[in-house]
Amino acid sequence: MPARDTTLSRIRLRHLQCFLAVAQAGTLRGAAQALSITQPAVTKTLNELEALLGTPLFVRGRAGATLTAAAEVFRLHAAASVQALGQAIDSVARGAGEAPLSVGVLPTLAPSFMPPVLRAFAAARPGVTLRIHTDRNKDLVEMLRAGELDVVIGRLSDPDAMVGVNFEHLYAQPLMIVLRHGHPFAARRRRGTALSALASLPLVLPPPGTMIRQLADGFLARCGIAAPAGVVETLDTALARAMVLEADHAWLTPLDAVRRDLADGLMLRLEADIAPEESVGLMLATDRLPSASLQALLGAVRQQARQQRRPVATPRAPFRRR
Repeated sequence: MPARDTTLSRIRLRHLQCFLAVAQAGTLRGAAQALSITQPAVTKTLNELEALLGTPLFVRGRAGATLTAAAEVFRLHAAASVQALGQAIDSVARGAGEAPLSVGVLPTLAPSFMPPVLRAFAAARPGVTLRIHTDRNKDLVEMLRAGELDVVIGRLSDPDAMVGVNFEHLYAQPLMIVLRHGHPFAARRRRGTALSALASLPLVLPPPGTMIRQLADGFLARCGIAAPAGVVETLDTALARAMVLEADHAWLTPLDAVRRDLADGLMLRLEADIAPEESVGLMLATDRLPSASLQALLGAVRQQARQQRRPVATPRAPFRRR
């Protein structure tokens, strides 16, 4: 096979998209932000393209990345190629519809975080199907790495599990204990009942092995609650919510799972420092460039994250730790 044909067979769309993004942004950092990938991933992709072409494409310095003379010519053809491919895809997509996006979301985040995101995305990309998957954080990250998900909205995981995954911090949220409004234990706490008396209540906890269960267990241990009675272990927020509102359980949960019920006055939170606030973020595979639809979804997620950073007024049951 001629050398030219060999080079053509090895150049991928991601090479051209990355090259054009750097050419437009003028910096590797700007290109990384535009593509929603890491700067090292941009550098790696550019290095691959330059090796395939056998010539440098940019002069890199403190001021940014400047196109070489050869790259100026290559840019015209690369832009035309990407545009032509986009038109070819659109010609098919108009008849068959765009490919669905698969989105992984933690069950505790989905109820309050996702509805505004889905509304904004539907307005920006009407007709595109979103497949929402809820599961444990570890399982969602594994699905992302395997190519089964396009993006995950979740928590920063262990370093070994995050290989090949870029984490973008969005906002932080606390872990808290919530009760239904008017729960008798809230009145007892105001009268000075020790927090260890929480052991007498049925609890809803995350399943063992999850990150938030580790935080919950640490908090209970610090309060001297070794063996709570009537524990229900679940990540199903609908079930947990029903147990709080209808069966008088106390629920240890991140804020997002109960944000709406707190704001509506259906639940109240106990004043307790359970754990440091946990970081919620976007996770993308570093070896894949986001499509136009995925970029629109990422924009909607970031916009909603800015809303989530605002404090929410929540009814509370004050107490003195004992």
